[in-house]
Amino acid sequence: MAEQVEDIEVRLFLEAIHARYGFDLRGYAPASIGRRVRLALTRSGLSDLGALQHAVLVDPSLFARVLSDLTVSVSELFRDPSFFRAFRERVVPTLRTYPFFNIWHAGCATGEEAYSMAMLMREEGLGERCQIYATDLSAAALDQAKQGVYRLDDLSGAEDRYRRAGGLATLEAHATAAYGHLAMAESLRRRILFFQHSLVGDHVFAEMTVVCCRNVLIYFGRDLRLAVLGKLEESLCEGGFLCLGPSERLPVDARAPFVPFAEEDRIYRLTSFAGAEEARS
Repeated sequence: MAEQVEDIEVRLFLEAIHARYGFDLRGYAPASIGRRVRLALTRSGLSDLGALQHAVLVDPSLFARVLSDLTVSVSELFRDPSFFRAFRERVVPTLRTYPFFNIWHAGCATGEEAYSMAMLMREEGLGERCQIYATDLSAAALDQAKQGVYRLDDLSGAEDRYRRAGGLATLEAHATAAYGHLAMAESLRRRILFFQHSLVGDHVFAEMTVVCCRNVLIYFGRDLRLAVLGKLEESLCEGGFLCLGPSERLPVDARAPFVPFAEEDRIYRLTSFAGAEEARS
């Protein structure tokens, strides 16, 4: 019974956040969001969820801190190197045929994967022909992403991942290491526009050639996952590429508009493209 009461309290807490601030977390996977709500309660120092709910409703600054606990902000440079290698080898040749193209990193967290893509684009000579958009629900995560400065202690293994991703130089060719931190080059930061954006409640970005929504859908319940996938589909132009995380696959009922392009690395392509049959091969 206690567990059922706690589940009710979590649902009421999420309903209150939606009603007060417009952030809709109600479709997140119950086990995942329940853990994060309990984490937010522990960090708040308050006695119970009722007290936290009241405090969040009357204090927007507290809500901003709680929102950082409720949303997952995990990323790293060249996370899943095989994905970036596949993108370089399989997707980049198609991107070379575009005079200009847009890439959207949805759920970018603190920005490392967006910067990884900017490095890859620069090395492939496409840096000036693309605009990267990076969005997240967490304002705190976006603040760090915009700064583009990361603790070297938090970058363990980054150089190795960069090499395994097919990197053509070194990380320090794209960033400056000093005083225990790595700062992204200004030329990279200019290629990325960071925005606060909710995949659940906000409109989509249109005319994207590539949408990377990696390791985000795993936190959503089934209905919300399908709804978000529909939005991502709407944002892609003809022949656009959808990139998911290694633990994510397109649900059977969401596959119709897409064909696998490099499915082992979770890269799919819209079937409306005239060359859909070629993409299957």
